[in-house]
Amino acid sequence: MVLKRFKNTVYFILLACISCTAQESKTKAFSSLGVAANRTEAYLDLLQDKKVGVVGNQTSVIFTSELEYVHLVDSLLNRKINIKKVFAPEHGFRGTADAGELIKDGIDSKTGIPVISLYGSQKKPNPEHLDDIDIMVFDIQDVGARFYTYISTLHYIMEACAEQGIPLLVLDRPNPNGHYIDGPVLEDEFKSFVGMHPVPVVHGLTIAEYAQMINGEHWLNNGISCELKIVELAEYSPSMAYDLPIKPSPNLPNAKSINLYPSLCFFEGTNVNAGRGTSMQFQVFGSPFLDPLVFDFEYVPESAPGAKYPKHENELCFGRNLQNHSDLDYLNLEWLLQAYHHTQDQASFFNGFFNKLAGNASLQEQIQQGKTAGEIRAGWQTDLEAYKVKIQPYLMYER
Repeated sequence: MVLKRFKNTVYFILLACISCTAQESKTKAFSSLGVAANRTEAYLDLLQDKKVGVVGNQTSVIFTSELEYVHLVDSLLNRKINIKKVFAPEHGFRGTADAGELIKDGIDSKTGIPVISLYGSQKKPNPEHLDDIDIMVFDIQDVGARFYTYISTLHYIMEACAEQGIPLLVLDRPNPNGHYIDGPVLEDEFKSFVGMHPVPVVHGLTIAEYAQMINGEHWLNNGISCELKIVELAEYSPSMAYDLPIKPSPNLPNAKSINLYPSLCFFEGTNVNAGRGTSMQFQVFGSPFLDPLVFDFEYVPESAPGAKYPKHENELCFGRNLQNHSDLDYLNLEWLLQAYHHTQDQASFFNGFFNKLAGNASLQEQIQQGKTAGEIRAGWQTDLEAYKVKIQPYLMYER
């Protein structure tokens, strides 16, 4: 009897140890020193004696330590690489512009290099922009959501390079939301700059894997293919935690906002504020129209850098504070459903942007019909399983 109890005790201790080891494996952190930009030995020879264009922003850095870094452009210039132009995505080269704000061409004040805006009316480089370019470098931190526009910029860069016969060097960076895949797959008629490809809201790929999929699925104009040169991440798995050391855009200030962003961004297509105009961007939501008896958190959005004209500016909003919510490994619809069912005027809840974010018209219809989150999510599963099969040829890291 004692021996049996002893064996059971040992068994449960071993089981606990295995469980702890598995948990540690899931939460192991990725070191910034492993980003592809740091692996200079893998790509500097490709840039020597070439006229180089760089697609980048404030996240395009080489890390000298976990907390210190130098911008990729500055580092390449110090190594005598001939950078002819910088191409800037949404939020600009230094990453300070509002979402949707017009970015103009100009000169980078630090380096004197011409900066070509790829946001606004011109999202794709003109052929003349590439006349003096031998090779392009793409190095931008993505966050793994379909409506985050850096993957749309990637598409247009690949297309322009393919049309001009210019190779594109992609320096890979980890996907902080790469530990799961979820959401509706975009339908073709809802293509826009916040969703160009038939992928789920949370696509699960690194930026380099996504580039390979764009090529492999022939999504570029006329099915053309871009010559890709990829530098991989060192010792990376999508299950690794990665707390971005640099804000990828003005309204994603920390790891919590990045984790909640895929779920809370749907509010951008409604009359609910998602924390813009506060220090809690994409960690809270609220509006003056939500029932204060149901939503007990209050805040007032104010004009601020990165959010000059926030939704419901200077108005008292009722909502939820999610700063202490556990990290998500799925797309949460409950907050969206709660807000819709407890707003004063459901007829004005959605705006014309919502279907572009969803990638379909059915999500709004299902919410208005009173479907539960479980019923809505069940409708995604067949497409998600097909997508998971589709991406297999493009995966570069062990899942």
